[in-house]
Amino acid sequence: MYINITDSLTANNKGSSRELVQYLEKENRINDKLEPEFWFNHSGSRIESYEVRHAIDSNIAKLCKTDAKFFLVNISPSQKELKYLEESYGKKEMNKQLRKYAEKVMDEYARNFKREGISSAKDLMWFGKIENHRYYCHKDKEVLNGERKRGEKKGGNQMHIQIIVSRKDATNRIKLSPMNNSKGKNEAHSKKLGQFNRVAFKQSGETIFDRLFGFDRGLKETFAHANVHKNGSTAQREQMDILELSNDPHHSNARINLLARDVADGLFHSVADMVKVTGQSISGFIEAMLEPVQSIEPDVNPVELAARKRRKRQMQQNQGLGR
Repeated sequence: MYINITDSLTANNKGSSRELVQYLEKENRINDKLEPEFWFNHSGSRIESYEVRHAIDSNIAKLCKTDAKFFLVNISPSQKELKYLEESYGKKEMNKQLRKYAEKVMDEYARNFKREGISSAKDLMWFGKIENHRYYCHKDKEVLNGERKRGEKKGGNQMHIQIIVSRKDATNRIKLSPMNNSKGKNEAHSKKLGQFNRVAFKQSGETIFDRLFGFDRGLKETFAHANVHKNGSTAQREQMDILELSNDPHHSNARINLLARDVADGLFHSVADMVKVTGQSISGFIEAMLEPVQSIEPDVNPVELAARKRRKRQMQQNQGLGR
């Protein structure tokens, strides 16, 4: 699962959303003989592009000319995830399921700000759109190598979701910026604008997908695994290597994946520390990872669930140091 937030894909987000909305209508223009792909959000599924543009451009109270007016959230399931959805629901129904998933992702987007009154997608001004194709651009290696032409469709299932979300909440009173990630360096500023943890948001999108659709994700397919190997310390990469050794394709990956998130959060100082916290020897630890695990409670906020796990493990660490 790839989730990214940008200022805008093709247009400056400090002005009107017209250019971006028009760009995201490209598939409807190309396939004008087919049923158009409408915009959607928590309150509707057949929203026209002019309604999107008017709503976003009108929701800018007290924003300066230099302020961002909207942001673009890109949600791109992997080929394996899309294949799983198609096999589970069929091509037509998977479109509806992805819309349902997108709303839950926007619930987490709202909660991530930790602002009073901002607790779900209903508190946001946002509009999503399913796109079915991707096209080669001038930066793609296939184009640079002369294997493909710019603008040519990419092969395979390329279904993904593009979401425009207003800088202001649904009431047009509260400013919300996912680009504010001060992480406590300026507490007053963070409290005013709503500190946003983009890493936690990306992780929550993956967790929601697995929980909602019953997808058993392999360790190497997790955001935690990729993030550790890209940005983690040597100690974190060593810990992840141990988890890879304990991974068994014939068993559920849920328990290992939960522990991998703790590794990514920097909870353990070393492999020995990771094993010690589990209360197992290395061999027993690996065996414990293969035991069945209960599914995540459906109504539990995955961000808060992860926080509770970290607090519990930290308490166990403190108790161990006090002995």
